Amino acid sequence: MPCTTILVGKNASYDGSTIIARNDDSGAGSYTPKKYAVVSPEEQPGIYKSVISHVEIKLPDDPMKYTCVPNALEGEGIWAANGVNEANVAMTATETITSNPRVLGADPLVCYEPAEGDRPEKAGGIGEEDIVTITLPYIRSAREGVKRLGSLLEEYGTYEMNGVAFQDVNEIWWLETIGGHHWIARKVPDDVYVVMPNQFGMDEFDMEDAFGAQNEFMCSADLPEFIERYHLSVENMAQDMLQDVVEDGVKNEIICPRDIFGSHDDSDHVYNTPRAWYMERTLNPHSAVWEGPNADFTPVSDDIPWCMIPEKKITMEDVKYVLSSHYQGTPYDPYGNYGDKKMCGAYRSIGVNRTDFMGAVQMRPYAGECGRALHWVAFASNAFNVMVPLYTDVDEVPEYFTNTTEDVSTDNFYWVSREIAAMADASYAKSIFHIERYEEKVMSMAHEIVNRYDDLIGSAPDAEKRRSLCKQANCEMADMVKKAASDTLGKVLYELSNMMKNSYSRSDA
Repeated sequence: MPCTTILVGKNASYDGSTIIARNDDSGAGSYTPKKYAVVSPEEQPGIYKSVISHVEIKLPDDPMKYTCVPNALEGEGIWAANGVNEANVAMTATETITSNPRVLGADPLVCYEPAEGDRPEKAGGIGEEDIVTITLPYIRSAREGVKRLGSLLEEYGTYEMNGVAFQDVNEIWWLETIGGHHWIARKVPDDVYVVMPNQFGMDEFDMEDAFGAQNEFMCSADLPEFIERYHLSVENMAQDMLQDVVEDGVKNEIICPRDIFGSHDDSDHVYNTPRAWYMERTLNPHSAVWEGPNADFTPVSDDIPWCMIPEKKITMEDVKYVLSSHYQGTPYDPYGNYGDKKMCGAYRSIGVNRTDFMGAVQMRPYAGECGRALHWVAFASNAFNVMVPLYTDVDEVPEYFTNTTEDVSTDNFYWVSREIAAMADASYAKSIFHIERYEEKVMSMAHEIVNRYDDLIGSAPDAEKRRSLCKQANCEMADMVKKAASDTLGKVLYELSNMMKNSYSRSDA
């Protein structure tokens, strides 16, 4: 899926939380209704079969309960997207990434082949449809998530290039697939944030650590031989980044995976790299020169850092802002009515029209096991929506978040968010202040609810009472945002109605 990801290490966040967040965007011209759900161990299949690739996988018999944001309508598979399990381990999957023909020729993607004549069908590998469902219920740490998914990739392969984040209260790991069966993973340093805009991202990888202590890096067992055999190394001539191979085949220096496995196409400079540029420009405005003839980085730079130490601690509001961005304050803003308009809308926005949902998991070290994870969820285009935090240690979800229907309705958060976005976009100048007030009100009230229930949960006498309070908090959150969304829908409807082409100033009086 065309998505955007941000990862925030615990020392880079405002409260010591690890944070993983992603926009889940549909392909061009499509919109996929989503819902929020809790999957119990009894609902988890013993044998999983993919709709897209037809691959069948026997799953372990001890799944944990987990939250996720699956497709609301049947037919295309689960697409669980992101979530948190009962061990307070989270993941988001997947960020579709790019590669190059040399990699895809060396390790082809494992694509489904239908039966034809006397030839039986050939199952494909795993992909975004499957990865959360077959991984998240079985892992008890972020590191464990990397190892499980890595083994699944090696066994079954994948039919697409994917980036996947794993999170616990102490660590975030980022995994990127390489061709059909290979992969690399890096622990996100605690003091940085990472941005991923649909492009192979990692710009530094320590082979020696990956084949030694694995403190911060892991990869496929045969990765050095794979690089060597297929001449994948594209050396940085100034730095000689991939040089000697020691006798056991392990490369003992830092390589640049982005150069070796990634892409730098013209399309990347329109679709991908501008998003990384804007997110880092926003969070590190003084750390580099981002504009002008002497800019360190521009929207078309291939060397925009994978991670940076932020100038200020990153909040949940910051996460929402960058994932909602449409290049505000630059000539590329599609809503811009200032300056030179020749480049208006030139680059793919981050908060694009076809965002299905945004999921952000905040894993808080100061909270107890029950209530540690907050799963922030927003639906539809982020430029016009709000996100709300939900406690994950629950057995059921308020109807407003989970009853997404096929038919358009005002009875659920998904469709209301879609309606607000479409109308506010069409009446942008008149409606944007309604959206700003909507977001500020909901975020303020959401923080108040969380602060109040954190205290109650922390003083609760037993686990049953704590889970009951988590459920109660989520219900209060649903009631709050339902009222605010309905009010905002009415306001943007009014503004757009006044802009109808058949309007007339004279009334009956």
